[in-house]
Amino acid sequence: MFRPLVCLLLCLIPVLTLAQDEPLRLAFKGELLSLSRTQLLAREPLPDTLQAPLGSVWKLFVYGWLVDTGAREPAYECRGQSKEEVYCCTAGGKIERDQALVKSCGLYFDPARLGITDADWRTYWQARQAPPWLLNVRSLQPATRVSVAELLRMLAVMPAQEQARRVLLDVILNAADGNVVGELGSRLRVKTWSWLGDQDVASRQGGFAGWTADGSPIWAGGRGTSQRVLRDYAAALSAVVPVEWPADAGRCVEVSLFSRYPLERVLSGSSEVPSGPLRGDYRVEFANGNQLNIHSDGELFLLQGKLVARLDREEYVARVLQREATPEPVEAAKALAVAIRTYLLQNATRHGDCLSIDDSSQRQRVAPRPASAEARNIAAWTSDLVLAGSSVTYHSDQPGPDKLSWQQAVEQASAGQRYDTILLHAYPRASLSRWDNPVASCEALPAAQDWLQKQRRSWRPTLESETGYNEVSTFAVCRLTFGRPYVDRERQRIYVRGVLSLQDRLDLTHEYLHLAFEAHPNGQDETYIEGLARHLLLE
Repeated sequence: MFRPLVCLLLCLIPVLTLAQDEPLRLAFKGELLSLSRTQLLAREPLPDTLQAPLGSVWKLFVYGWLVDTGAREPAYECRGQSKEEVYCCTAGGKIERDQALVKSCGLYFDPARLGITDADWRTYWQARQAPPWLLNVRSLQPATRVSVAELLRMLAVMPAQEQARRVLLDVILNAADGNVVGELGSRLRVKTWSWLGDQDVASRQGGFAGWTADGSPIWAGGRGTSQRVLRDYAAALSAVVPVEWPADAGRCVEVSLFSRYPLERVLSGSSEVPSGPLRGDYRVEFANGNQLNIHSDGELFLLQGKLVARLDREEYVARVLQREATPEPVEAAKALAVAIRTYLLQNATRHGDCLSIDDSSQRQRVAPRPASAEARNIAAWTSDLVLAGSSVTYHSDQPGPDKLSWQQAVEQASAGQRYDTILLHAYPRASLSRWDNPVASCEALPAAQDWLQKQRRSWRPTLESETGYNEVSTFAVCRLTFGRPYVDRERQRIYVRGVLSLQDRLDLTHEYLHLAFEAHPNGQDETYIEGLARHLLLE
C-alpha cells in the first residue's frame, strides 16, 4: 500500500531539486548566460525566441519619456486609498519621479494620471522604431510578454538613460540590506521586476533590466522575486558582469598639481615649455631644486607657471589611489577609493562646471601621470559610490574617529573582510550612497552616543564580570523614525529615539547590551538583558 506512495515521492525529489536550483538567465551583449548561485553554467547566443513578462520594467520607459519630453508632472500624493501605495509612500506623504522609479511606484507612472495620450505615445516611440508592445500605451502591463532581445535593443536607444542609470544605482544600494552593493559595487544600474510564474501562478519569477555602468543593456530573469534573485545570485553576477569604465565618468575635476611646491620650469627634452596644453613626456623642475618626470595625454596644462590637471572624476579617484596607496589588496583599495571620492565631494570647491581641489598632503595627493589599469579598475568598480552621514578622512597608518587607516584596511582585507565592512569599521555612522544623492541611513544622535560612551566607562567593572560580555570598539547611535528601538548587529548600529527621558536611556542601554552580548546566549535572553540594563541604570 505504501510502496507506490514512496516511489512517487522519490520521483518528485529530483523535480523539486531542479525547480529549486533553476538557473538564472542573464542576457547581455548578444549572449544568454545561465548562472547557478556561485558560477557560470553555460553561455550561448541570445535567441530571438526568448520571451519574458515585462513586469515593472514598463515604468522605466514612462520615466524615459517624462525626462526626454521635459514633463513637469506633479508628485504623487498618498491618501491611503490604494493598497499599491505601499510601493510609494505612507498616507499623507508624497513621492517624486526619481524615488518613484527606485521604489517601483506604479501609481506614479500611470499614463492616465500623467495625461499621456495614445497618439502622443505612439508617435514618440514610432520615431525610435519601437516594437508593437511598446507602441501601445495600453500594453504597458506587467503581464505583457516581450522579446528579451527587443527589450535590450530598446534599452540601448532609450532616451534619458544617463539620468536613469544614475538614479537606478539606488536599487542596488538598497537591495538585500546592502549586501548586493557589497558584492557588485556600482556595476549594475537596473530596474527590478517580479511577476507570476509561467507554469505555476502561485510561484513568482523576477529579475532586472537596465544597464551596466558603461551603458550596456542587460536583463536577468529567474525563479523567485527580484529581491531574492539579487540576493541569491549576487556572487555569481559579480563573477560575470565585467568592470568597465562608466559611460558618465563625472564632471571634470580641476587639480592644482604640486600646489605647495613652486615650479621653476617645465622641459620637453632640453626646451622650456610655454604656457598651454601638454601632450607627451616632460620634466618638471621645482624651485627647491627637485625634478620629476611626468606624462600627459592632453589633460595637463601649464598656466601662469602652474601645472593644472583637468580630469574625469573617476580618473581623479584612480590617480589619488595610485599616489596615496596601491590597488592591492583589492578590498582595501575599494574602501579607500570610496573614501577618496567622498573626500572630494565634501572638500572640493566649484570652479565653473568643474570641481577644484589642490594636490597636497593637506588635501589629497594626485599622481601627475595617467592611472594604471589596476587603479582604474578599482575606481570603475566603485564609480559613483560615496559615504553619507559623517565627514571622511583617512591616513596611511593612524586610525581615528571617522578616519580610515590604510594599514588597518590592508590587514582587514587580508583577513577576508569585504570593502563595505572595512568602511563600516572606519565610519560607523556612514552609509554607502551615490554621488549625486548622498543620503545616510543613519541619522546620528551625537548626544546619545556621547552619553553611552561616558556610561560605559562607569559600567565596565560590573559588565566585565558578566559572562559573555564583549565591549564593542566601534558603534553608532542612530535616530529611530518609527517602531520599537532595535540594534542592527551587522552594521553595529543602535536605533533609539534619543536620550532625554529615562525610558530613552533604558532603551539605549538595553540595545547596547544586545550588541555587547551578541556572541553569547545571554544576548538573546530578553529577561536577562532588561534586568541588567535596569541594574546598570537604576541601581
